[in-house]
Amino acid sequence: MSDIVEVNGVELSYPIYSIRANSLRNTLANLVIGGKLLKDGQDIIHVQALHNISFTLGEGDRLGVMGHNGAGKSTLLKVIAGIYEPDRGSVKVKGDISCMIDIGLGLDAAHTGRENIFNMGRMRGIARKEIESNMEEIIEFSELGAFIDLPVQTYSAGMRTRLVFSVATTLKPDVLLLDEWIGAGDAAFHDKATNRMNSLLENSRAMVLATHSHGMVKKVCNKLLVLDQGREAYYGSVDGYDASALMQ
Repeated sequence: MSDIVEVNGVELSYPIYSIRANSLRNTLANLVIGGKLLKDGQDIIHVQALHNISFTLGEGDRLGVMGHNGAGKSTLLKVIAGIYEPDRGSVKVKGDISCMIDIGLGLDAAHTGRENIFNMGRMRGIARKEIESNMEEIIEFSELGAFIDLPVQTYSAGMRTRLVFSVATTLKPDVLLLDEWIGAGDAAFHDKATNRMNSLLENSRAMVLATHSHGMVKKVCNKLLVLDQGREAYYGSVDGYDASALMQ
């Protein structure tokens, strides 16, 4: 069985330019920002976000990625999605990717719900024709009714959440990338949202979930990668890891 996702020796660092003051440099050094700080001359500090990360996912694999804030979880998702290009190593993905890192990307409160469906869909790489063919299903699932043609700034927080969630879960991807498990705020909408997420998961060939919840990982994943300052601290079965180590 061929691999669907192959991450091989991936390394990535960020340059932070024009940092001259020692006090500011010392402040940055104390922040939890996802890796080791490397000084390069007087004006640049590099943040080593990922260091030599490797794993493969086959058909049906669900990988949970855990670690403290700033460990590199979201960065890894962005590398797999092709948003960031690694400094070293390679990423190979077979099939379509749905990347749910910022599911509200493209939302404009001044535009109507219908206009925002197009905006958010296009920002997610969905073709206009596909958005049009799924428009009524998205509106029906969101339960917004006539509000769909009103500006989003008139929506409650729950209505906005339903709109964003409905668009974000439209695609049926081969590879699903999630930055935390996505839910919807309205209590009445919760069961629908959960069923939708479960269906999306079941229909994907592989999934990577970045999360702080070991319970969620145990529920939906068969593999676990734990990151510590951008490095692999653990990779293997979910049951083989003692989650209390993350509490230290």
